[in-house]
Amino acid sequence: MIKRSSKKYINKLLDDNPNWKVLDIGCGYGAHKKASVVCDVQDLSKFYEDKTFIKLETEILPFKDKEFDFVIASHVLEHVKDIDIFIKELERVSSKGYIEVPTKLEDNLVFENKKDHIWHMEFDDINYELIISKKVQYFEPILTVSTIKKLSEIFKQSLVLELYWENQIKYKKNVESKITQKFSRLYLLRKFISKNLRTFFRKN
Repeated sequence: MIKRSSKKYINKLLDDNPNWKVLDIGCGYGAHKKASVVCDVQDLSKFYEDKTFIKLETEILPFKDKEFDFVIASHVLEHVKDIDIFIKELERVSSKGYIEVPTKLEDNLVFENKKDHIWHMEFDDINYELIISKKVQYFEPILTVSTIKKLSEIFKQSLVLELYWENQIKYKKNVESKITQKFSRLYLLRKFISKNLRTFFRKN
């Protein structure tokens, strides 16, 4: 089962279960305060001296089956080359967890995402299923990470997918995107100006 949730709900869930063993994977310098174990491809052992830090060396997570009560993967899935293995590993090391990924819109808006991200994510609310497809850069990015973080405080549902899962992460991979047309910033600007001019002349 996987469904939409919120970081607020997850924070309360973790606060209500202080004895849970929590893994935060791929979090960089932003591990959840409730995480007892942090795992990342970078060596951040000196930064996380108050937590158990494990450096990730292979695609297989260096943990036992169901070793954790909860696993957090925030802004990780879009980076992973073999996403099938990664999802199976999340299911293997824990029975539940939280996934956060950018929407297609955010992914296209941010400069830093253009080079590093591999996958686009959508969520099917009818079948409760994560839809994964190869990333397509539909237009040239215009925002920085710091700017999008500020905007996400207002437009979070448009920019971020927040998902809670138990037992299984149901997902489907789309091999090819149906939409391949790319839009330049100039094209978008022309459309914007054209629309506003039409509105202006109708009113006058």
